Amino acid sequence: MPEISSPTAAHSALATPDPAAALAGLLASVGLPASAARRARLTGADPVLPSSFAVGTASQVVVATAALAATELGTLRGQLPQLVSVDMRHAALECTGWFTVNGQAIDARDRFSGIYRTADGAVRIHANFAHHRDGALRLLRLDPATAHPSDAEQALRSWRALEFETAAAQAGLVVTALRSFDNWDATPQGQALATQPLLTVTRIGDAAPLPLPPLGAAARPLSGVRVLELTRILAGPVGGRTLAAHGADVLLLNAPHLPNISAIADTSRGKRSALLDLREPSGRAALEALLRDAHVFVQGYRPGALADLGYGPQQVAAARPGIVYVSLSAYGTQGPWADRRGFDSLIQTAMGFNVAEREAAGDGKLRPLPMQMLDEATGYLIAAGTAQALRRQQMEGGSWLVQLSLAQTGQWLRGLGRVADGFRAPLHASCRDDMLPWMQTVESGFGRLEVLRHSAVLERTPAGWDRPAMPPGSHRATW
Repeated sequence: MPEISSPTAAHSALATPDPAAALAGLLASVGLPASAARRARLTGADPVLPSSFAVGTASQVVVATAALAATELGTLRGQLPQLVSVDMRHAALECTGWFTVNGQAIDARDRFSGIYRTADGAVRIHANFAHHRDGALRLLRLDPATAHPSDAEQALRSWRALEFETAAAQAGLVVTALRSFDNWDATPQGQALATQPLLTVTRIGDAAPLPLPPLGAAARPLSGVRVLELTRILAGPVGGRTLAAHGADVLLLNAPHLPNISAIADTSRGKRSALLDLREPSGRAALEALLRDAHVFVQGYRPGALADLGYGPQQVAAARPGIVYVSLSAYGTQGPWADRRGFDSLIQTAMGFNVAEREAAGDGKLRPLPMQMLDEATGYLIAAGTAQALRRQQMEGGSWLVQLSLAQTGQWLRGLGRVADGFRAPLHASCRDDMLPWMQTVESGFGRLEVLRHSAVLERTPAGWDRPAMPPGSHRATW
């Protein structure tokens, strides 16, 4: 059965994780010098949010690593090194993705999204996009126009969990069976993932260092860096927002025919936002014109989708020698699931986090992590990997490929260890009162936003967002 639990795996390494050690390990994974850790001031300790996993430590160290990577590039560009301070509570709450629009919190979850019992276990269905929801319902021989979640519950009782997971994957849908850690580790994909590093930064071509303007003492360390962001779901947009917080000029490019999620109101802070249809000659011509002056290309579409349109890593590097190309996937580049679609909640279910949280809580309830931790952490790792690849490009020349996945981030989070009494944490993921010390109200093209300030506090170049969040298509597709 896919949901068989493993008490040994779920309750191992219950301790208080060490943020300093976690940061040192993360700096090494990104390729940053160990000396960067001496410029970090980390305050707080787990637990901060209710979880048996070190979500506070994870939040703090990914935010710090992204900031330190930016300042390392700033130092290379002539700035003095500077201190980076990150409070664990602030970082963890920022990673909840909390925001309101005109005073209202937005819950965009579809009523069909969730975990369902099957004949031998359980599956999670992700239905927040209509085409994924309707596809799953049709696979169950239900009419999307009239079906109710109870109909889906009844229909799934006749399926085995792994059979439905496989059928959904073959149909290009987003469904996964519920597993424990041991179940996941025994799968071919779990075994492939165990051999992969957290992220890779690889040279993929020759080029001279791309010109970047010199920095003044007060300039943000990524000022003058031009980023093309072709992402929609949370991790990629968080990465672009983080680059913008440290000064990058981020141009978000959405396709006019594809839906977005409500979090775009928060994750678009600091960016310009344009629409391009890469199926049309005019859209491709506009992107190619933008590429001529870009330093970074970030993409988070399903594996192979942009390559099929002519914008894979090697294709973009040929068009713009010296580019840093960042590629985000769900399950990594190796193993039988390398081409599968996936979202944070699904990967938590597939990899064993929901079962492990149930066992740690001891109340029999399946639990997600208290935030979309895989998405959020991967977003900050995108920013860190980008800054490190830019640094190498400035020092060595070349075109560079940064590769990350939500599942690799999940493997890293699991490796941080577990938190004793984690469900007695003092903060809550959706409590507005907990947000108040770091909350700010800003105007945007979506309405009046209540959001959180960035949790990385830099000694001389404060991080933040000068441009308001705007809906897709609010700007022209030009620099």
